[in-house]
Order: sequence, then C-alpha cells, then structure tokens
Amino acid sequence: MSTDAGDRLVDGYSLVVFDLDGVIYLIDRPIAGAVEAVARLRAEGRAVAYATNNASRRSSEVADLLTGMGVSATPEEVLTSAAAAAELLAQRLPAGSAVLVVGAEALRAEVRAAGLRPVDSADESPAAVVQGYGKQVGWAELAEASLAVRAGATWVATNTDRTLPSGRGPLPGNGSLVAVLRTALDRDPDVVVGKPEAALFATAARRAGQGRALVVGDRLDTDIEGARRAGLESLLVLTGVSDVAELLAAPPERRPTYVSADLAGLFDPAAVVRVPGAAQAGGWSVTVTDGGGLELTGAGRSLDALAALCAVAWATAAGDVVVRAGSPEATEALTALGLSD
Repeated sequence: MSTDAGDRLVDGYSLVVFDLDGVIYLIDRPIAGAVEAVARLRAEGRAVAYATNNASRRSSEVADLLTGMGVSATPEEVLTSAAAAAELLAQRLPAGSAVLVVGAEALRAEVRAAGLRPVDSADESPAAVVQGYGKQVGWAELAEASLAVRAGATWVATNTDRTLPSGRGPLPGNGSLVAVLRTALDRDPDVVVGKPEAALFATAARRAGQGRALVVGDRLDTDIEGARRAGLESLLVLTGVSDVAELLAAPPERRPTYVSADLAGLFDPAAVVRVPGAAQAGGWSVTVTDGGGLELTGAGRSLDALAALCAVAWATAAGDVVVRAGSPEATEALTALGLSD
C-alpha cells in the first residue's frame, strides 16, 4: 500500500516545501523529473517553497538559478539559511554592528542588507561571527573567527551539514568547517539557524495558512529531522545524500512519513510508500535472524519491502542493520534498494 488512501500524495497538502541540493538540483543541473514536478504543481495551482541550508547564494540568486534550469521560482519563495541568520542577528544587535563573516559573498550581502556591517578581522571587535559555507573559506578566516569568539563575539552558524552532494559524491559541507572551530574552541555555536532547526520550515508552513505543508528532502539529518521539529510530515527522496541503509538505522527523530525514489512519488501512488509499514504486507515478510539481522522473504514491490523492513528495523534494531534475502525476489528487491545480503 503506497499511501493511506491510495490517492496521490500531493492531494493531501496545500504547500510543498522543497530542499534544493539533492532534491531539485545537483550542483548546477536539475535532477531528472524535478522541472516537470514543479511545473505540474504550478499547473495545478499548488503553492511551493524552497528551503535550503546553502548560505552561498542569496534568495534572488537561488531563484534566478532555478529559473535558469527551467524550475519556476521567485525570491519570495526561497528561504535560505544566510538570510535567516542575518535576520536573526539584526534582531539581536544594534544597527550598524560589526559582524565577522566567514563564508561566501552572498552571506556578506545578507548581513549588509540587514543593516549590519560585515568585517573580516577580529581586530574590529565584531559583536558576532556568522559562519556559512564558502569554497574559499580557509585557515585564515577560521583563525579570525576563533579569535573573535574567544573575545566574546556571539557565534552563529547558518547550518551544520557535514557534507553537501556532488556528482562525484559527498563533499565537506559547512558542518565540517564548523567542526574545525568547535575543536579549536571546545564549544558549540551559540545558535544554529538552518535545518535541522525548525525555523526555515516553520516560516514556510505559516505560508500555508490553514492548509497542510509537506517537506520534501534528501537528508535525514537536516530535512527530515527539521520537518519533524517543525511538526510537519515529510517525504524522503533517494536522489541525494541519505540512502536506504541510513533510513533503516534512523533514530525516531529522523524518520520520514513517506519514501520515494524521486519526485514522481508526489503524483504516482505506486511510486511512494508510507513508512513504517507492517512486517508482513505487500507480499513480503520480514523476520529477525538469530544474529540480530533482518531476513526478507516473499515477492512484491521493492517499496513495500522497504516499508516492511522499516517496521522491523525501527522496532528492534540499534545502529546499522544487516539484511539478507530469503527468496530470489527478495534478492532483486534488496538490489533495487541498494542493499546487499
């Protein structure tokens, strides 16, 4: 069974909130089906929003990037951690306060637009340090940030994504750079603005008014956990960072409502499944082996097998889950899901 009523998933929501990297695009190219999915939502008159932890582009730049890919977007529909961080600092600091910026030019622009003064050196006595992803960030910038925080500056991180997706595989994200300062300072940031904090999704949800919002993401540790913190249902798509093995080992706070291979799951009931399912459903049966792993037997859709595996894994397992096939059809399903015996 794909969804509770067997209807299209999207019909239950008035707003769809998309993550970007790994969901809509990968670096600079749209993911297969993304352009068509957003266009279909628009044609049906459904509201969309984009929430991204990427602090290297302004909302207007993200909207232009999406539009250039054929994905309709306006700056008002784009929620970035850079803009949210600048807004938070503007609420806490007097106008014109110095803020040491570690990150891309887009973050500096957001800080400036918020009425604050971006600086590069701890010698300028910044009231705060704001840290976001930037390809150029190196030791010198991190050293200045370390000195400023030790001198009493508030430390704000736009996000703590450990990695970001690329066509060559996961690359170090802002969370990895934050970890450098965390090690040097032996403390955590004072504030983390982006996902999995609820702020971005809560802002998007308010735009839905009395309707329901669905979060679509590719990362359990940011998109899905952030949706849960905001009290929203979520769809995990397997086009980005998190895979099925990570899903089976996910703690309660990182478990999505639905899973699909890609954005087709929004419209095709056969392409999405609610998780967890039942241990015996959809032609499949999942049991716990003597060694504490899982065995899948039977035959049916691979997504139904996934729902059954989630049911047992989430009820009994801790950490990584070993899954083995108990039938030829199960071998095919596990291969389709990216799992091996």
